[in-house]
Amino acid sequence: MPVKKILKEHETSMKKCVEYLHNEFKGVRTGRASTGLVDNIKVEYYGSMTPINQMANVNAPDATNILIKPFDPSSLKNIEKAIKASDVGLNPIAENGAIRISVPPLSEERREKIADQVKQMGEAQKIAIRNVRRDANKKLDDDEKNKVISEDDRDHAKKEVDQMTKKYTEEIEEHTKAKIEEVMTV
Repeated sequence: MPVKKILKEHETSMKKCVEYLHNEFKGVRTGRASTGLVDNIKVEYYGSMTPINQMANVNAPDATNILIKPFDPSSLKNIEKAIKASDVGLNPIAENGAIRISVPPLSEERREKIADQVKQMGEAQKIAIRNVRRDANKKLDDDEKNKVISEDDRDHAKKEVDQMTKKYTEEIEEHTKAKIEEVMTV
């Protein structure tokens, strides 16, 4: 396998780690109403589990409320039940064909716990990126051993893999710090 293909393949994997973390952070509660809090909640709808954002308009009209207006009014009770059953810890109120969720402010203790969870999420993705680096280096070593690439090409590619690892690890650290700051801001 040519060096460029190995590098591109593993860089794509590193990008996916960053994207995954970004999507995970959308569901982290910050004390401000965000539609991301309910995006990952799935609702039993005609026999299949459907994300709320595919069956309703979800918006945050202000900093303390989330408003969910189902496309199909008969799904209102199922959406309400799914939100109550989720681990988000919010209390939905059905009214006038919509669901209103009031997002209460977070206590300092709860903010610290959420910040710790954010750190753990970031660390898990940094580990995933290091695993991608390990796999790329192993592939490069195998290709050099099998005489597919030269030793110089392998060494040069390993340096590029290390640079990619550093770049995406720093990106994850930036996202994590920003999310922690967002959580800790009152």
